[in-house]
Amino acid sequence: MNGKQVKLFLVDGTPGGLTTAEITNWTGHVLSARRSDLADLLRREEAERTGVYLLLGEDESAVGDTRCYVGEADVVAARLRSHAKDKPFWNQVVVITSKDTNLTKSHGRYLESRLIELATQAGRVTLENGTAPPTPRLPEADASDMEYFLGQLQIVLPVLGVNAIRVRSARPDAAQSAPSQSPIFALRNARQGVDASAQQVDGEFIMLSGSVVVPEWHGVGKAASTQKAYASYRAQHEGLLADGSIVVENRLGRVTRDIVFSSPSTAGAIALGRSCNGRVEWVSAEGSFGAWESRGVE
Repeated sequence: MNGKQVKLFLVDGTPGGLTTAEITNWTGHVLSARRSDLADLLRREEAERTGVYLLLGEDESAVGDTRCYVGEADVVAARLRSHAKDKPFWNQVVVITSKDTNLTKSHGRYLESRLIELATQAGRVTLENGTAPPTPRLPEADASDMEYFLGQLQIVLPVLGVNAIRVRSARPDAAQSAPSQSPIFALRNARQGVDASAQQVDGEFIMLSGSVVVPEWHGVGKAASTQKAYASYRAQHEGLLADGSIVVENRLGRVTRDIVFSSPSTAGAIALGRSCNGRVEWVSAEGSFGAWESRGVE
């Protein structure tokens, strides 16, 4: 078992309000707040430290319906006061500092560059940063410390509902428990040319980059409830085309990044252009997704 203890503290006692997050034996400190709580955040000691931050805002036209700006500052509070005036898009801020106050300006720039790199790799948000600064050179030991720091952030941020840098591990950790990562499942339809792959990782059902799917939604429903569901699938498919997550080549859709779906059935519907029982139609050498999901239950 390779567990982690994440400590959350609701500063004002309400969910969604000012929240701190820490991991036992990690020097990092994460503070999340709504824009309406910015004044309270700025009065906290953490805001006077060197650190990095993410500004997040909802936008239906953005990848994952989220816009994100990544920044760093010697004094985070001063930069956030400026952004309150010059960046209207955001409604949530996440401030990342160190409990031991040992983060330097160089560390902050390193983290900023790597966070932008990870957010680009993850493809879950639309980045508002105009440039991607190169990763500055650090002494070998410092760079190693910052990579460990980032690894802990990739655990803490999703706990806070922030998935901007949540990426699928390229190489499964042998220490991971079986439920964390499923086999790779396939969904194929020779007539339509569909050849999609997907995997459940840490509870998320992900259609993998390189999958081949239909170029457009073609399902037609008769009942009002079915028409409503199909309209939602069509809008989702069109949104993935619009943001470049699916590109059409030779009358087929090719998935350009890992895409997270709410369920295997939704992923299957987007791949096939029609309704899909994902627990049955996604299959691996071990059987259907539904069979894998229910392993050990009976």
